[in-house]
Amino acid sequence: MMSTPARTRLQLIGISKTFPGGVRANNRVSLSVDRGEVYALLGENGAGKTTLMNVLYGLHPADEGEILLDGKPANIHSAREAIHRKVGMVHQHFMLVPTLTVAENIILGMRPLKAFLTDMKTVERDIASVGRRFGLGINPSAIISSLSVGEQQRVEIVKALYRGAELLILDEPTAVLTPQEATELFATLRGLVAEGLSIIFITHKLNEVMAVADRVAVMRDGRLISTLMVKDTNQAELAMMMVGREVSFTLDKPPVEPGELVLEAKALTVGDRRGRALLGGVSLLVRQGEILGIAGVDGNGQRQLAEAVTGLRKPDSGRILFDGHDVTGHSPRQLALAGLGHIPEDRNTMGLVPDFSIAYNTILQAFRESPFTRRGLLQPRAIASYARRLVQTFDVRTPSVEVKAAHLSGGNQQKIILGREIDRQPKLLVAVQPTRGLDVGATEYIHTQLLAQRQRGAAILLISTDLEEIMALSDRIAVLYEGRIVGEVPGGRANVQKIGQMMAGHDVRFNSEGQADEGNS
Repeated sequence: MMSTPARTRLQLIGISKTFPGGVRANNRVSLSVDRGEVYALLGENGAGKTTLMNVLYGLHPADEGEILLDGKPANIHSAREAIHRKVGMVHQHFMLVPTLTVAENIILGMRPLKAFLTDMKTVERDIASVGRRFGLGINPSAIISSLSVGEQQRVEIVKALYRGAELLILDEPTAVLTPQEATELFATLRGLVAEGLSIIFITHKLNEVMAVADRVAVMRDGRLISTLMVKDTNQAELAMMMVGREVSFTLDKPPVEPGELVLEAKALTVGDRRGRALLGGVSLLVRQGEILGIAGVDGNGQRQLAEAVTGLRKPDSGRILFDGHDVTGHSPRQLALAGLGHIPEDRNTMGLVPDFSIAYNTILQAFRESPFTRRGLLQPRAIASYARRLVQTFDVRTPSVEVKAAHLSGGNQQKIILGREIDRQPKLLVAVQPTRGLDVGATEYIHTQLLAQRQRGAAILLISTDLEEIMALSDRIAVLYEGRIVGEVPGGRANVQKIGQMMAGHDVRFNSEGQADEGNS
């Protein structure tokens, strides 16, 4: 084998991985990453990006293929071996213990904790030194639970650097960040590569690729489609590679005059078992023909708000009025019959029954009704006929309605849910993270359908952590922070930076023109 140039840090050669059931996540993928570069791994949900990196990090064994680090074969069968080989990984969901300090989290698992405890001051000093070197200011003695999401992410990066990582894998690193925190992260990454580190950046967001990467590899259906220099490409070209067709980045959003009040929430509160407020006195209004977007970093009460409005959780106090009627505490079925549609946050656990066929998933709301049931018996022909119509209307890519929902891509699963809810022509549609993890093509389709419902006159409550999505679709934007609405602004006049500050908890108020009052920021 020819020697690898010293500039090359990593080579993956012909990596394949198939999971039980025959799902081939990686199909002979080969790539190389140089020292001192940000290498973006781009693709839709299910394209094989994370699986490939889990193989590199030792979390999944490859069925075939070879890993080379600095030109030498590397047999990595565990995360411990990966760390020993100077490979670090920051997962989308952080691997931190909330009750421990920053320093304790960073050294956890390196060797018996008691070996450090006699000299924790030295450990903290060394950790602080690593942070300063790479421009990642952290307080080693701070308790993790007291830190913001952005600060916790810096801890994860410092943890990898403290353990000697020279190749750093970041999996969807901006999913839980405010716009300001994402900008700070990108600056950090440029500083790290200036020190000679290599970074693999897993994402499905085209703007992030253009903002921070040097090269980009596009994956689709487990294969590597192409590798390009970022300076030689654009978002339109990358989108076409991801989904195999042209994608429009502009939404047709005709003006709609809001009509009658459909949803009114009054001082909703929801607490956990310990009495801690997860939702603290939230009030909001949604009218016919408008989209109210709820912006915020994940974990600030969005789930509790959606569950209260859709009947999945009874609020501790407050009232919910739907179409002028008090529906506080009503069941999801009662609300569905009254005209509420719900696109849930997690399509696999709340939106679908993965082991059911597409056909039976289309009638989860209506299986008791004619023509799907007669004399207490399900009618397979009527169900299949209805499902075929939905599949055709909502462009679900499947060979048959008898295919299990689990076998569909994320985008097609979401289309099943969307079609099922929209076909009932709801008065109110609650859409929670409707495009999370979807490629740009599926995202474009979902957005078009939501705007069509707005045009029809439906009231839409859109809850999303994707600020671009909120700004593109919403007529009004309310920001949720620590369970409270901390501000509201007209959608057409929204300021990304100010909304980002509100998402981080800064007290920003807007005047009647929708502009930020600098005196309160």
